[in-house]
Amino acid sequence: MSNQITLEVNGETLTCSSQTHLPELLQQLGFNPRLVAVEYNGEILHRQFWLQTMVQPGDRLEIVTIVGGG
Repeated sequence: MSNQITLEVNGETLTCSSQTHLPELLQQLGFNPRLVAVEYNGEILHRQFWLQTMVQPGDRLEIVTIVGGG
């Protein structure tokens, strides 16, 4: 039995471990968790919920890097 799941991140299909929490996934993908916003299955996921969010098969994530400046 495989412990890999498939999900969509920024329009691309990816696989990861079935026991992956969101901050861990962000780090695996090379994102700095402090500098991104995450849309999780169509809704903005507030940072306070990231640690308890475990990605599931078929999830759709949009990860946007926050750019400072003005």
